[in-house]
Amino acid sequence: MAIHGNRDVDVSEVTVDSRNVVSGCLFVAIKGEKFDGHTFIKQAVKADASVIVCEDLPQTLNENVTFIQVKNSHEATAYIAHNFYDEPSKKLKLVGVTGTNGKTTIATLQFKLFSALGYKCGLISTVQNQIANDIIPSTHTTPDAISLNALLKQMVDAGCTHVFMECSSHAIHQHRITGLHFAGGIFSNITHDHLDYHKTFDEYIRVKKSFFDNLTSDAFALSNLDEKRGTVMLQNTPAKKYYYSLKNVADFKGKILENLLTGLVMLVNDKEVHFRLIGEFNAYNLLAVYGAAMCLGEDSEKVLLMLSNLSGAEGRFDYIVSNKEKIVGIVDYAHTPDALENVLSTIKKLRKGDEQVITVVGCGGERDKTKRPVMAKIAAEFSNRAIFTSDNPRSEDPNEILNEMKAGLNSAGKRKSVLIADRKEAIKTAVSFANSEDIILLAGKGHEKYQILNTGSIHFDDKEVLKEMFELMNK
Repeated sequence: MAIHGNRDVDVSEVTVDSRNVVSGCLFVAIKGEKFDGHTFIKQAVKADASVIVCEDLPQTLNENVTFIQVKNSHEATAYIAHNFYDEPSKKLKLVGVTGTNGKTTIATLQFKLFSALGYKCGLISTVQNQIANDIIPSTHTTPDAISLNALLKQMVDAGCTHVFMECSSHAIHQHRITGLHFAGGIFSNITHDHLDYHKTFDEYIRVKKSFFDNLTSDAFALSNLDEKRGTVMLQNTPAKKYYYSLKNVADFKGKILENLLTGLVMLVNDKEVHFRLIGEFNAYNLLAVYGAAMCLGEDSEKVLLMLSNLSGAEGRFDYIVSNKEKIVGIVDYAHTPDALENVLSTIKKLRKGDEQVITVVGCGGERDKTKRPVMAKIAAEFSNRAIFTSDNPRSEDPNEILNEMKAGLNSAGKRKSVLIADRKEAIKTAVSFANSEDIILLAGKGHEKYQILNTGSIHFDDKEVLKEMFELMNK
């Protein structure tokens, strides 16, 4: 690090967006995927920024501005934000959850559990950010470093003692969580995802693992022992290691006794408990939440009692039943091959007889293309009928995405599938295919209340559309 100019400067605000620069502000020039903040340094100086943090110094330095040259602007932003907001993560118990699937459910259940136990809690998740009962809509799985530290300070000021946060691979890699002090970290699983960003699966694993490598010795690290890379994740962590499992001897051991549409009956460390959540993947999520609560020193009996009454996160195995025909409609965020297979495997186990399973699924535009044929193959293999449709196509042609999905099908898969680019029409078609007590899965969008097209975002809610189609059917 090299400092050019006055070292004794008061800073009024911290920002990475030159449009938000105010007098006395510290502006960090970040090299992003689409824009390079270095091109806006002149604009920031003109707006009366007092400090500029950058990787590359401009040719001409303004003598009234302090310039700080750093190796990595992303990393510097995180430490600057943490210090500017008075190290908020050190003033509460912050638990991070990482993995491909299950992050939202685990974080949300922890928030609900500790709130029920009488603590004032914060939640930072894909679905929403929450300070006790106050809901703040979220735009990213993990906010940028400045927004994140500002939010944590809000939580501290509101009297929160515990905060539960999803930690995406993007956030870890882009240093959004760098410098934070975690009381513990949880690993759920790792499967094929985000290769459009990380390029290789090995790099994706390395990034996830780095979260645990950077925990401190006074923290806990809790991992899924049944996951192939569950022990690898904790290999180099200085934190205290714990494991949860359905299949192996572990610190937190579960066994499924019943798996029904009414919920799960499980043994958790030899105690029988009825949970409202459904499916083997939720059994893992519940074990992770229980294990984390034990690591944080809570009472086992009390935790299991509270957990037994909790529902999961919105858009995660969210189901409704039509009045007349008793068709079961399930809305789930499953947008990776593994998540889709987990949900469909759960549905298969819940079937009582020969009910049809009809799956509606798409793949996002401008995202990992390699998973498109895999998603289609899984949907066709586990369903009686598969309807491939738009997810968030963004700037891509929806029909091209559907053709890339279709490429993963064999002749049997092609016979049981149909391509309908319009998502509302696809859901309507699924309902028209369904007979009494059949099961319709709407996968990929879950809690999302929008669809991103090449013309911008429009309102779209899978659950809302499904209810509308059920009501039309009953008229």
